[in-house]
Amino acid sequence: MSKVALVTGGSRGIGFGIAEKLAAEKWDIVINGVRPEEAVAEPLAQLRAMGVRAGYARGDVGSAAGRAAIVAATYASTGGKAINLLVNNAGVAPKVRADLLETSEESYDFVVDTNLKGVFFLTQAFARDMVAAKKADASFTGAIVNITSISATVVSINRGEYCIAKAGLSMLSQLFATRLGPAGIPVYEVRPGVIKTDMTAGVTDKYDQLIAGGLCVQPRWGFPDDIGRSVAALARGDFPFSTGQVIMVDGGLTIPRL
Repeated sequence: MSKVALVTGGSRGIGFGIAEKLAAEKWDIVINGVRPEEAVAEPLAQLRAMGVRAGYARGDVGSAAGRAAIVAATYASTGGKAINLLVNNAGVAPKVRADLLETSEESYDFVVDTNLKGVFFLTQAFARDMVAAKKADASFTGAIVNITSISATVVSINRGEYCIAKAGLSMLSQLFATRLGPAGIPVYEVRPGVIKTDMTAGVTDKYDQLIAGGLCVQPRWGFPDDIGRSVAALARGDFPFSTGQVIMVDGGLTIPRL
C-alpha cells in the first residue's frame, strides 16, 4: 500500500516543492491550505498527473477548529489510516515588519499561533496516531519533518515574532524527537535560508543585493525544489540514525566567516 504524507501549506511555495518531490517518489499526498478547494485545483491536478493520489485538507493550522478540520479531512483521504509522514510547513510572516519596540500583541499572536502553537498541537494529534499504528503493526513507518528557518538563530529585529516562533519550533522538533524516539518515529528539522517564494517576493531586491554581496557561500537564491529534495531524502529513510537533527538548506549563509 502507498505511503501517505500530509504537507501543511502544500499548495504553493516551499510546501508544493516538497509535495512534488514526494509525489515523484510515489507518495500519496494530502496538501493543506486555507483557500477553498477549487482554488487549489491546479496543484492538485499536477500532483495527480504524477500518478499518485492527492487530497486536500482545508483548515487554518493556527486555530483549534482549523486543526480539527485538517485532521478530519486527512483521515477522510486515507480511509481512517494513520499517515506515514507529517511535514509541518505552513507558516505566516508578520503582516507588517515592525521594529522590536513597536511589535504589536496582535501581530505576535497571529504569527506564533500559526508557526508554533498550531504546529505543536497538530503534531501532537498525528503523533498519537502514529504511535498507535506502530504498536498495532510493527511494519508501520512514520516520520515528522518540521520546516523552520535560519531565523531560528539569525536575528531580524523587524520581525521578532517570526524569529521567536521559528526558534520555538526548533525546540519542538527536539521535544518530539525525544518523545517519539522509543516508538521508532524520527523527527527532523529542515532549516531553509533565503528561498524564492511568495513570502519573500516583497524583499526580492534587498536579497538580490545581499546575495550579490556575498551573503551566501553559494551565490544564489534557494528554491522550493531545494527544500523538497531534502525532505524527500528524509522521507526515504536515508538518515535513519539522525532523529532530532537539523538539516541546513541555506547555501552556506550561516557559516561563520571573516
